[in-house]
Amino acid sequence: MMPATLWMVRHGPTEWALNGRHTSGTDLPLLDDGEDRARALASRLAETRFALVLTSPMQRARRTAELAGFPDAMVVPELVEWDYGAYEGLTTPQIRETVPGWTVWTHGAAAAGGETAEDVAARLDRVLARTREADGPVLVFGHGHSLRALAARFLGEPVRFAARLALDTATVSVLGYEHEIDPVITRWNA
Repeated sequence: MMPATLWMVRHGPTEWALNGRHTSGTDLPLLDDGEDRARALASRLAETRFALVLTSPMQRARRTAELAGFPDAMVVPELVEWDYGAYEGLTTPQIRETVPGWTVWTHGAAAAGGETAEDVAARLDRVLARTREADGPVLVFGHGHSLRALAARFLGEPVRFAARLALDTATVSVLGYEHEIDPVITRWNA
């Protein structure tokens, strides 16, 4: 059996996403433009028959899934965004005022009561195990940092590798296999 491809969609824009504010547990709605961009995803995803469709429980991801044509996407708690702890709502420059050189990839958020890269890897590895059981392409709706980390783990890399994978809102990325063995990025940030 050929391994399933993994399609990933980052949710549409929210106010905080536009402002560069770290958003994990704050359950923000999509902006009007975010809803429009989520609807525009429908035609791009309609050509593929997905064996499994999963979404983060956050409304921005669930609403993107709904508007993209997948209102019955299965909610998976492990697809939530990286828990930033006390960094929630702050921008990277604001965090760097007290933690010089901070990035989520190098420092994580454990010092702020959030998750480490290892925490994120463990929960996303559980998502990957679930996707690998599917008999066909899998589609997931989620968030910027967690989807980048999911891609890194799919590729067999540590979460820190995801620092090299920029991911915009309302984009589609596809991960698959070359020669049915080697995990590869087949489309990114499209």
